[in-house]
Amino acid sequence: MKSFAAAIALATASILPATAYAQENAETQSADWIETSNAYTQRLIDFQAGFFPEGASQAGYEQYDGLTFDYSDDTNERYVEGAKALRAEFAAAMQREQNTQVKQDLAILIDNLDRSILSTELNERMMLEWSELPQSIFYSIGAILSDQTAENRRASAVELLRRYTGVEAGYEPYTELAKARFEASRGDGKIGPYKVEVAESVGKLPTFAAGIRELFEKYDIDGADEALDAMDAQFADYGEWTERVVLPAARDDARLPEELYALNLRNVGIDMDPREAMSQARRGFYEIRAQMEALAPQIAAKYGWEETDMTSVMTRLKQQKIDNSEIEDFYRDVNRQLEAKIRENEIVSLPTSELLMRVASAAESAAQPAPHMRPPRLIGNTGEQGTFVLTVGNPTASADDVYDDFNFPAASWTLSAHEARPGHEMQFAALVEQGVSLARMLYAFNSVNVEGWALYAEAEMLPHEPIEGQFIAQQFRLLRAARAFLDPSLNLGLMTREEAQRVLREEALFSPGMTKQELDRYQFRAPGQAGAYYYGYRKLIDLRVETELALGADFNEKAFNDFLLSQGIIPLDLIAKAVREEFIPSQRSGG
Repeated sequence: MKSFAAAIALATASILPATAYAQENAETQSADWIETSNAYTQRLIDFQAGFFPEGASQAGYEQYDGLTFDYSDDTNERYVEGAKALRAEFAAAMQREQNTQVKQDLAILIDNLDRSILSTELNERMMLEWSELPQSIFYSIGAILSDQTAENRRASAVELLRRYTGVEAGYEPYTELAKARFEASRGDGKIGPYKVEVAESVGKLPTFAAGIRELFEKYDIDGADEALDAMDAQFADYGEWTERVVLPAARDDARLPEELYALNLRNVGIDMDPREAMSQARRGFYEIRAQMEALAPQIAAKYGWEETDMTSVMTRLKQQKIDNSEIEDFYRDVNRQLEAKIRENEIVSLPTSELLMRVASAAESAAQPAPHMRPPRLIGNTGEQGTFVLTVGNPTASADDVYDDFNFPAASWTLSAHEARPGHEMQFAALVEQGVSLARMLYAFNSVNVEGWALYAEAEMLPHEPIEGQFIAQQFRLLRAARAFLDPSLNLGLMTREEAQRVLREEALFSPGMTKQELDRYQFRAPGQAGAYYYGYRKLIDLRVETELALGADFNEKAFNDFLLSQGIIPLDLIAKAVREEFIPSQRSGG
């Protein structure tokens, strides 16, 4: 259940014309196998939507608009029972089916069920059940009240909020249900949430309440006044209850039980022993830092600065601050320049549509301080595009935690390449336009294959950026390498938070606010996920070099990148298999 929700929440998509490779090979993709695969996947979609309809709604299934997740006392028990039965059906189908692609998709569905079953069972056995419910409600309302959602669907936000607040007949307030679930989960040997996460969640409640009100006002949605008033009171009460009841039961140590951390690594797609991954990342950290040290004097010479060391150059670059009122237009111009470089150097096929981007609201920044790509619907898409959402700070952060890592010119290049083009926007566009199966569209997602591409996209654009843009691109690659050894070090008890903080502040040169955000991410917001970027990137560049060596003079960068995008978001091992068995032979034969 959780993995389906995460896939929908993190997936980012826009419309992209089919690549040349995909157009030439469309006839080789049999509609029969996709139809067969989709029939199996629809069984899983329907099953999970019965527990988490918001996820299905966000994917584009309009019949689930306005419906809210199952918060019954026996939800976990019924979910595991149903998931195990469905898994058995898929396992039996694996024995019957002969088509390789159908079997691959069944394997994807089975793996999703295995991980969701294990997650439910482990959390129920080990953890007290507490959630940042108001933030989840903000996400759900924000998914419906969005420029990327068709106007005729937005009114369902009223129904959503009425059900969450218990104003709708037959519903109890979800805040009360959350309290009851927490009390029912108490048991010997269980641990509570991390106390820092709990304390910080309370401070964000007014921001989320205000953010939900702003969304109803922005889209002029009537009929929500009663529910909004109830929401304000319930959020305030939930905050008081959290401080009074949850905080005393919270744990002092941020580390998860090792079984849960191992599952987190598996969920994001990291299949390497953490210590080996740490070793590789440390070597990469050294090499990237050396490249930054070599670039710093060249940047100083360009601008006539006396100090030529890394730290001084970074300080001077950040002093070239972009005003918040101008930052959206500035990034738009950088995006246009990147697109021109992509066309001029034939790096990848670009969409004909204009990139959509905007600055985040205060509530969006509180929920997700980092810039990100916001998805449109994946199912039944009629032209909706993804939007690059640019955050300029965390409004709930203290004065000491303000960050300045994205609002200066040199940072705009690699961030745009990562989130926009040729990064996430184009990667997920193939899901909408190129007709991949539902299993690959909704369930093959993991951070390794998604973030690996985005970091690879940064690397593709690095040679075409100004030297100061290259310097910051290397800084963010340094961050991804640092993540790959800091996250497991903290979660395996091999390093203290203070030691990790020193690496990010003094070695990688990030602001106090960005550093805190990173450390929180490793310790309690998404333990295990941060290492996926560098892990996926290394696998993709290894595949790139392998392909170059195999093809020699026949290697075509644009054809290779188009082919990668045409595969959708499937595990990188499957992409590598397709490159070796389809792309390389087709290029050798002049295809």
